[in-house]
Amino acid sequence: MTEKITINFTVNGEKETREVYSDQTLLKFIREVLFLTGTKEGCEIGECGACIVLLDGKPVNSCLILAVELDGKDLVTIEGLSKNGELDRVQQAFIDHAALQCGYCTPGMVLSAKALLDRNPNPTDQDINEALSGNLCRCGAYQEIRVAIKASSNK
Repeated sequence: MTEKITINFTVNGEKETREVYSDQTLLKFIREVLFLTGTKEGCEIGECGACIVLLDGKPVNSCLILAVELDGKDLVTIEGLSKNGELDRVQQAFIDHAALQCGYCTPGMVLSAKALLDRNPNPTDQDINEALSGNLCRCGAYQEIRVAIKASSNK
């Protein structure tokens, strides 16, 4: 039997207190409790990156983390990147460079790119490839995604 645990956290800049089940994944919590459905459910084994969110600024596969691990942390989902109706520079670059096709992988790709650019504003091609190594795009838009990330860097 799973127990409920009270956690405190910040999601997209807002402080929250919620009860979570001890065996509930962060992915399920984000989608089914917080109703932030921009985080996509993909493989559920941490291989596709569709469920990537930023936890204390680092990209993590939310399907592999329990919701209780969110306690005391800062969560950013794709919904939290735009501010006052303006897209983040990474989101805008993805649009400007057609770095999306079906769009299913896009939230995870954008958040991986955001984490990369926050820690390395001038990434090399190798840096970008490494940052995206946990994300799969089944449409094959990798070249456009790399171009968008380069365009949103400080270069």
